[in-house]
Amino acid sequence: MKVALVGCGAMGKVIAKAILANEIPGAQLVVVAEVKPTEEIREISKKTGFPLVSKPEEVLKYSPDLVIEAAEQEVVREYAPLFVKARKDIMIMSVGALADIHFLNELLGLAMSQGVRIIVPSGAIGGLDVIKSANVGKLTEVTIRNIKPPQALEGAPFVVRNKIDLRSISTPTLIYEGFAEEAAREFPRNVNVAVALSLAGIGPAKTRVIVIVDPGETRNVHEIIAKGDFGEAKLTVASLPSPDNPKTSHLAALSAIATLRNLTNPLQVGT
Repeated sequence: MKVALVGCGAMGKVIAKAILANEIPGAQLVVVAEVKPTEEIREISKKTGFPLVSKPEEVLKYSPDLVIEAAEQEVVREYAPLFVKARKDIMIMSVGALADIHFLNELLGLAMSQGVRIIVPSGAIGGLDVIKSANVGKLTEVTIRNIKPPQALEGAPFVVRNKIDLRSISTPTLIYEGFAEEAAREFPRNVNVAVALSLAGIGPAKTRVIVIVDPGETRNVHEIIAKGDFGEAKLTVASLPSPDNPKTSHLAALSAIATLRNLTNPLQVGT
């Protein structure tokens, strides 16, 4: 499986290193697209030989089987349709872009017509197998509480627009409550997990999202509650932030690696 990587920041770097270290049997990194590559990425490119390009569309010249987006929501909106039209499977890490139902339906329609897959890893949460199974029946309620340290939310549009002084918060404080559809726009780098959860279940317009700032917390904590005719499920994941980016959980990159392994593994476990 020839893999192209679009975006090589904190998350993309982990994915690239895993492929290059042969941690994903059958996967080959054929090109990386990054506008501002770090010196580390340049050195890895020189040492291992994969091409480094600056524009996402350039990866198509290397005939990948799969394009992994690890950049940002705007890249998904601009380039995902291009990759799909080129009949490339695409793994989307900035899944918040798919909270836009119109865009999602357009992209899925293209994928159906081209016979390709849109792949969304679990990210920094678990339990998507439970949500998907429960949704076969009647899933009535899904809520995700995101508890984050202040530095993880710096620069979020909701925080900036409402002039929230994160440094002045001294106790756990609820700053946002809404639905995944809106939360993806308000916290584009923080609640991708909520959108993944919504796509597995009752959709972005019905999946409730709560964001809490906790200055005493060093991890990104996600608490999921789901109810339906199956019963009730509760799950908590407390993941450490990426060493290079406090806005991203390290587990999100590991999830992408696990998903890649699943694509090349003859044994499929879980829903």
